Order: sequence, then structure tokens, then C-alpha cells
Amino acid sequence: MTPGNPHDAALRWLATATTDPDHSHRHWARSTAATLLVPAGRSWDLLSVPDTLGRPALDVLHRLDDLHRNPGRGPALAHTGRTGFLVPVGTASRWFGTGVKVAGPGLWTALPHPARPRPALHWLVPPDGSGRLVDPALLELALHDAAARCHRPRLHAADDSHRPAGHSAG
Repeated sequence: MTPGNPHDAALRWLATATTDPDHSHRHWARSTAATLLVPAGRSWDLLSVPDTLGRPALDVLHRLDDLHRNPGRGPALAHTGRTGFLVPVGTASRWFGTGVKVAGPGLWTALPHPARPRPALHWLVPPDGSGRLVDPALLELALHDAAARCHRPRLHAADDSHRPAGHSAG
């Protein structure tokens, strides 16, 4: 990979979180299919939620980006039915909730190359090399919004399932 590669800055930033940045950068640079185990709690923590919350929350963060020029969106991963957000160090120790998994100091997580293809572990929002992370306060608001949308009752105008047989809504 040459220094002019669009993913080089992201690879270098990701590599700084590893125990051997030079080796890690070379490993990722060899293949877009490469994945490395990286310690959490050094440069970021990882907060992971089920896709049913994570994907809508990511949509909310995207809308905030459009309105306020990137206030809270940072790197986000897709992995095994979950959405993972890279958040500032220390966030994992303060975050809890049903279905929430966190990785902070002492834990490791697999991270793919920024251009890794789907369907394997891949980036929904790849790192850009700036070191920018997801803003935890905005993520919390986005997750609350997603949860409210997921649990909002759905109205079906033509739903006659509650009517006795032979009767219609007509």
C-alpha cells in the first residue's frame, strides 16, 4: 500500500492502538481481508448493540451529520447481527443496558481493514485517520430514538383480526 492510498491514514490510526503499530500497519496493508485483534481501552472503547438498535441509531447520527457537520459520527462496525461503535476511552466503564456489550481496558476486539468487503466483519463507517470517535452523548440520544421507534405500536388500517368471523371494517 502506498502512502497516497485513501485508507493509509485510517490504517495508521488503527495501528496506533495495537501493541506493535508497525507490524499491524504492514499486516493490514497487505490485504483488505486482513483482521487484527486490537486491545480496547488504549485509543478507544467499543460499544456494541443489536443491529435492531444500532442501524437505526447510526441513521440518526447520519442525520445529525447532515444538520450539524459531523458532530457525533465516528467509526462503526457490523459484526454478527450487532453494530459496534468506537467511542472515547472510559465510555465502556460507564455504559450499561439490555443487550449492550462493551470492550474497554483489558479486553480485545477484532478490527478489519477499512476497505474490508461484506458480509464478514466490516466497517459501516470506516475510520478516516483523524482519530475521531463516536460522541457518547449523541450515541445515547440516537439509541433512545432508535429504541422508541422500534417499540412504537404499528397501526394497520385493514387489520380485522380482532373482529368476529363474517364481519369486516367496511
